[in-house]
Amino acid sequence: MSIAAERKQALIQEHARGEGDTGSPEVQVAILSERITNLTEHFKTHKKDNHSRRGLLKMVSQRRRLLDYVKSRDEGRYRTLIERLGLRR
Repeated sequence: MSIAAERKQALIQEHARGEGDTGSPEVQVAILSERITNLTEHFKTHKKDNHSRRGLLKMVSQRRRLLDYVKSRDEGRYRTLIERLGLRR
């Protein structure tokens, strides 16, 4: 499931590290988290949608890799990011 353009812009504004920043790991993780949340809600009503479930697993893996990257570069950024997004670990 995709997210609305307005919501995506709001996420970019909220998590951007600077002016015009759309590709930093923080922004990517925030967008992936929103898409994962939307898909999780989708699966509550469409339990047998296995094709989308595969996409969900790929998104979760991508988010995990991005979080590992941020953690390896700067642990402080990692901790603030997972705190702001409400992710555990």
